[in-house]
Amino acid sequence: MTPIRAKTMGAPLTRLNGPAKVTGTAPYAFEHQVQRPTYAHPIQATVARGRVREMDTAAAEKLDGVVAVLTVFDAPELSDTSDGELSILQDDRVHFRGQLIGAVIAESLEIARHAAGLVRVDYAEEPHDAELRADHPRLYAPETMLEDKPTDTEEGDVDAALATAAVTVDQTYTTPLEHNNPMEPHASIAIWDETAGTPQVTLYDSTQGVHVVRKTLAPIFGLEPDQLRVIAPHVGGGFGAKGAPHAHNVLVLLAAQRSGGRPVELALTRQQMFALVGYRTSTIQRVRLAADPSGTLTALSHEVIEQTSAVKEFAEQTAVASRMMYATPNRRTTHRLAPLDVPVPFWMRAPGLCPGMFATEVALDELAGACGVDPLELRVRNEPRTDPETGNPWSGRRLIDCLRTGAERFGWADRDPLPRNRIDGRWLLGTGVAAATYPASANPGNAARIAYRPDHRYTVQIGAADIGTGTWTALTQIAADALDRDTDAIDLQIGDTDLPVATVAGGSSGLSSWGTAIVAAARAFRDRHGENPSPGAEVTVEAPENKDADRFAIHSFGAQFAEVAVDRDTGEIRVPRMLGVFSIGRAVNARTLRSQLIGGMTMGLSMALHEESVRDPRFGHIVTQDLATYHISTHADVHDIDATWLEETDEHANPMGARGAGEIGIVGAAAAIANAVHHATGVRVRDLPITGDKLLD
Repeated sequence: MTPIRAKTMGAPLTRLNGPAKVTGTAPYAFEHQVQRPTYAHPIQATVARGRVREMDTAAAEKLDGVVAVLTVFDAPELSDTSDGELSILQDDRVHFRGQLIGAVIAESLEIARHAAGLVRVDYAEEPHDAELRADHPRLYAPETMLEDKPTDTEEGDVDAALATAAVTVDQTYTTPLEHNNPMEPHASIAIWDETAGTPQVTLYDSTQGVHVVRKTLAPIFGLEPDQLRVIAPHVGGGFGAKGAPHAHNVLVLLAAQRSGGRPVELALTRQQMFALVGYRTSTIQRVRLAADPSGTLTALSHEVIEQTSAVKEFAEQTAVASRMMYATPNRRTTHRLAPLDVPVPFWMRAPGLCPGMFATEVALDELAGACGVDPLELRVRNEPRTDPETGNPWSGRRLIDCLRTGAERFGWADRDPLPRNRIDGRWLLGTGVAAATYPASANPGNAARIAYRPDHRYTVQIGAADIGTGTWTALTQIAADALDRDTDAIDLQIGDTDLPVATVAGGSSGLSSWGTAIVAAARAFRDRHGENPSPGAEVTVEAPENKDADRFAIHSFGAQFAEVAVDRDTGEIRVPRMLGVFSIGRAVNARTLRSQLIGGMTMGLSMALHEESVRDPRFGHIVTQDLATYHISTHADVHDIDATWLEETDEHANPMGARGAGEIGIVGAAAAIANAVHHATGVRVRDLPITGDKLLD
């Protein structure tokens, strides 16, 4: 695949939509101006499993300003109820606490919320199971994992290698439930218009993919795709949670059918998001490593237990990086799920690889200590020449370069390898390293339209999403280079299903997928209309298939370094320095790229020290339902975080030569901090988050 010449790409162009955001003129989902809006507030189940026997709506319906009340007994019928998460209000069954069982539609948010609290619900409660355990009696192997990855893999004789190895590690690592918590809560405005006879539906939504929302929701309501328009020009974060519709999207459309043609606005509260829009599953991971005295791996086993929902399966591919990250002749990976009476897990930044590489990268640190080998050098010694999973050559694996570059910048050579050997007053000091990887994905099914205007500018249209990552700016740079014009000549239009089809912003696939479509359209435009097009000249082109995707292993890599200071009396942990060095192909926009990498590393810091959603198994609900009790990193936690990348172009990834960087910044960050904490204190914490009590114990 021939990369385009970079004239604008790589420059730190400031965000083109920045002025609209800082002046408050950029409309988010709940802010679009509609005529005579109504407001919906959900009614949620307060038991974890059972049946709704009765919903007394009399008091709510008498309240001034209430337009309608929806319940499981009288909601409009859905055309497709095959999706267990989305087929809400279609029967009286309760599958988890917090499940949507109704809604109040009213003239104001306050009236709707008050009226929802007046609805009295009687349940026939049943025993529930909401606790993940390693010995859960209903553990099972799903048919496939996320991204159609095989559930289990095995090569060689792992058990024999473990039994005869000179050095082994056999430990269990756990990660807790985590919630995405984007700044903009999930919100929608639905307009159901039947004045023309057949429904014409408009949905303003906070989503990572407008076309994904339409493709998913239209069949559920018996609509043709062109009957449902989804609009999302500005999105205030998602981190995976907005990568597909959730039950609240169905609820607002059901409410719009009952509102008499008036728009219905629905914004989830922060508390409601903890039950309705997905989360990262907790994991129990047993990692076993075998090595010779030099630290060269002879076997790797990574066995994962995690949870899914009894109402709908979500199988996260947590051990997938262990299949390709390091060389070893004997390898086993397995996944087992416990189906619980809980909400459905979903994507969260770097799904699978983020929690999975916490376990393996901490295990490698333990192996380095057992072998007396520098942990950075141990990773170098186990570098595979080709992809262990597929046997394909790498499109560009520069992990060793990332490790060496980072070590030089971080001052790794001066590190005393002995734990608990650096003390500054009451502080124990330590440093740690971990590797990172993420696949360079590009989804099929993208198209772009380019038209030349009388004002000598180019309109570039694609139904992509900017979730705060700088997509608007980066795609403009790609289009400018592909058309050999300045960015001022480009008018990019995104975030609407009236525009050509685009896949989701997720899995570090967005820019690669959409950019490929734009480059293909630009090349077709220039081939057809030349250097001096006439006003009105236009082309619409689908992105071509990347034939190199099956012939090369295309992944991004990185090295994470962290320094910690631990109070030896209280266990308080501070992180004075973090450094990430990444191999991600060509930088499309240096400013937004650095922002993405630092943002991911900050989330990794949160994962290491703070983030934990606590579920009370007695009642099945999350106790930590706000940002006061669900802790994330604040400015006081983030001292000196720096991210850099290698100068390169991956000619096998896409025409831009880029591999995506939205996910990889978080991968490995928590492990680097955990390894630094061990180096500082001599205490090995294998259960996230790392809190002072675990160090004092």
